[in-house]
Amino acid sequence: MLDIEVIEDPAAAEASLDPIRTLILRELAEPASATQLAAKVGLPRQKVNYHLKALERHGLVELVEERRKGNVTERVLQATAASYLISPVALASVAPDPHRFSDRFSAFWLLALAGRMVQEVGKLIAGAAAARQKLATFAIDGEITFRTAADRAAFAEELGVAVTRLVDKYHDGGSSPATPGGTAASGGRKHRLVVALHPVLKTPIKPLSAKEQDND
Repeated sequence: MLDIEVIEDPAAAEASLDPIRTLILRELAEPASATQLAAKVGLPRQKVNYHLKALERHGLVELVEERRKGNVTERVLQATAASYLISPVALASVAPDPHRFSDRFSAFWLLALAGRMVQEVGKLIAGAAAARQKLATFAIDGEITFRTAADRAAFAEELGVAVTRLVDKYHDGGSSPATPGGTAASGGRKHRLVVALHPVLKTPIKPLSAKEQDND
């Protein structure tokens, strides 16, 4: 089972978005039969079987084992991943294209870059899994509080300069273009570098209950 599977097929994406099937996928983090699932999701076994067949047809669940119970063969299935992410490829004709515009201060360009990252890393994960190889990636995630908008702008400027300096230091430019597979003529492997900065979502303030107000 993968930690995350990126869905590229539009039909598979549609199947995964059905609320009942989403619930079934969540329950199938652990292997289960249609009978066991029916008790967990509160649906008839026949209806659960219908949804399982659709999910299996699109490669979202897989057979783990078959158990013989009397005259009946019970199929035990499991989700192919613990979590799923829909790639922009599933909406190919309307997917955002980072090449259409390039504005480092545009939130829309940031979204387009994020979409491309989902698409590319999803394909890389699938390829690495098929080849039984590890995928070399690196990410940093953190939060920073700026006192003023000017401080934020200064930070972004300095960050850009620092990243450019590192790229100039380590980038193997070579004199020949890279091959279609992403390998430079010098033998090095091309890597994608994306640096992003955006505000953190505000946490909604939960109103105090009457009991909590009385305790204040």
